[in-house]
Amino acid sequence: MTLFAFVNGVLLLPDGSQAEDLALIVADGKIASIEPRASLPSGIAIADLQGNRLAPGFIDIQVNGGGGVLFNDAPTVDSIRKIAAAHHRFGTTAFLPTLITDHLGKIQQAYAAVNTAISEGVPGVVGVHIEGPFLNIRRRGIHDASKIARLDEAGLEAVLHSRPALTMMTLAPECVSMDQIRMLKAAGLLLCAGHSEGSYAEISESFACGVMGVTHLFNAMSQLSGREPGVVGAALASEDCWCGIIVDGVHVHPVTLRLAIKSRGSLDRFVLVTDAMPTIGQAEKRFTLNGQEIRVRGGACQNSRGRLAGSDLDMATAVANASTLLGLKLPEAIRLATANPAKMLGLESHIGSLRPGLDADMIEIAADGTVRKTWIKGRLVWDWQAEHASACQEALLTCS
Repeated sequence: MTLFAFVNGVLLLPDGSQAEDLALIVADGKIASIEPRASLPSGIAIADLQGNRLAPGFIDIQVNGGGGVLFNDAPTVDSIRKIAAAHHRFGTTAFLPTLITDHLGKIQQAYAAVNTAISEGVPGVVGVHIEGPFLNIRRRGIHDASKIARLDEAGLEAVLHSRPALTMMTLAPECVSMDQIRMLKAAGLLLCAGHSEGSYAEISESFACGVMGVTHLFNAMSQLSGREPGVVGAALASEDCWCGIIVDGVHVHPVTLRLAIKSRGSLDRFVLVTDAMPTIGQAEKRFTLNGQEIRVRGGACQNSRGRLAGSDLDMATAVANASTLLGLKLPEAIRLATANPAKMLGLESHIGSLRPGLDADMIEIAADGTVRKTWIKGRLVWDWQAEHASACQEALLTCS
């Protein structure tokens, strides 16, 4: 049995408290126990946190790309590996590769890639997110208008056939029937409203039929107004609706997000998402999407007309922004990227907390907020010190 203990750090516990005098023991990829360091068995291997914080790994339900790869361009296992590696650097230990609006055949390719990645144990991939093509063209954002479609029998077959066990889908409820929503819900899909022009009544009805949340609250949806609450109003009025939020200071004004959280009176059903694009982990801050060149300007991915195209946001930065821009305490911000998405996905009995019996998906965070190490099921998948030592060695070899 592989056994080691994390010591000399600050543990972020499930109740939001932080403990400096405890050790966390990992055995065979699971968190075995959390106990006083003095009670550790003699001879146990030690992982010294050097005063840094140990937190659960981040969970991202909307990852379009990373490491120079857009999932739509190449929905393969190799692409998923590259995307995962890029996000491990920023503390993401579980994610949903996300396919934005595309042809039905591409959905099947994405399913096959994710199923294979999971069976092969690619670290971090837990399911798939299909964002479109059953969206409202008036709220398409950067999505390709020529590929937006009605949900017919062929669409249902593509969505339901050979899907991964954990499949999330974003759709516009007003563009499908409530019977179709019930069917997708009964089949086990996690449904979110997004890219939607729906009215308050339409969205509220979709919640009753099986839609569980909204994709990137405020973005690409009908807004809250005096006479029509829209998608935003329906989402905030429902205590059960999960709300994904992009906290990059660009997609939504921080004051707007603060008001949204205040209106709910709780953080319980808010989830940080990145909507990340291929630029994550890359020095090259541009890529091509549907034939358009997308560049990072002012921290945002935009086409030549300034239309947003996903984000250049990693989860470590999203957590830091939730603290600084939204005024949340750091444990609260971390909760929006760990325990909350785990519960949303139904994975809270496996990941999302530093709790005995759960997978040892963990990150070491330095005082400056950088992720120093990332573990998935107790295996180290990212080491800041080793990476930088390697970079320095390469630089020395180049200079010599």
